Amino acid sequence: MQHLLSSGPLLDKTGALAEAGYATSQVRTYDRKAIKGGAARIKEWDYYLIYNGSYGVALTIADNSYMGLLSASFLDFEAKAEKTVSPMFWLPFGKTNFPPRSDVGDIVKSVKGASGSFTHEAGGRRLKFHIDKFDGDKAFDCDLLLSDPPRDTMVIATPFDEKKTAFYYNQKIVGMRAAGSFTIGNETRSFDPADSFGLLDWGRGVWTYSNTWYWGGGQGIADGHVVGFNLGYGFGNVSAASENMIFVDGVCHKLDRVTFHIPSKDGKDDFLSPWTFTSNDGRFETAFTPVLDRVAYTSVGPLLSDQHQVFGYMDGTLTLDDGTKIELKHFLCFAEKVRNKW
Repeated sequence: MQHLLSSGPLLDKTGALAEAGYATSQVRTYDRKAIKGGAARIKEWDYYLIYNGSYGVALTIADNSYMGLLSASFLDFEAKAEKTVSPMFWLPFGKTNFPPRSDVGDIVKSVKGASGSFTHEAGGRRLKFHIDKFDGDKAFDCDLLLSDPPRDTMVIATPFDEKKTAFYYNQKIVGMRAAGSFTIGNETRSFDPADSFGLLDWGRGVWTYSNTWYWGGGQGIADGHVVGFNLGYGFGNVSAASENMIFVDGVCHKLDRVTFHIPSKDGKDDFLSPWTFTSNDGRFETAFTPVLDRVAYTSVGPLLSDQHQVFGYMDGTLTLDDGTKIELKHFLCFAEKVRNKW
């Protein structure tokens, strides 16, 4: 079942999701003041991933109520290396002032030694970040512009069975054109919109304490088209809809269920060995060859985050709504498994 959301408030008077399902735009209205799931459980973030065939950056501003962070990653796909720095700030409880929609409102945050802003301007989204000490004494700076947004996006409203007032409202905007540059120390790298793309993971919700998610995405040129996809599952009750979608030239093609087949070795996930992806409807059938695992592990008291965001190349076939097939050949993308106790 793939239930299409209607328009209206996201939450009912009890603080529960008024409707579960998916859409291609933010038809449901998020209002932080309507949440009844507990102030300490609210989590809000904007995460951007921008890359070309050689390198990329990831930028995050998050307000998770009891803690927040500014995070920047440099991803070098040719050298198979990455660097992530994530200055934290404590007890924001919504004072970061995240906007209730992705298409309006700005986010500006500074902490000691770091600052970040995601703003709207004529022509697109401006992303600026600075971290004093990113790689040793080398500073990180970026000024990027994302433009040419797709017509359709992935929007999903997901409830949690464990708690009536827990929910996740999420939008993925995949395949925006990226321009601008970033600098680490004295070395500057640029993004050309002809071959560089950016995606946004926009998240608002009240999460349960322990959960694991699987998320994957890709964006680039295939068969002469701008092709992207979003895949995900693992948390919440997704019986109303999945978040699996293919995008071709900005138009959505809805998928049902997709499964990540992560190899194992000695009883543990072997993230850098080849994976496969399969779908229950046969419309997403691919192989995935990893080249880089961005690992992040934190365990402090009752809090735990175990992240593996794996970048690599996908080869296989995607089938669109009308039966048209798109062949992916050495298509750069990522897939991740994240376990949180938060």
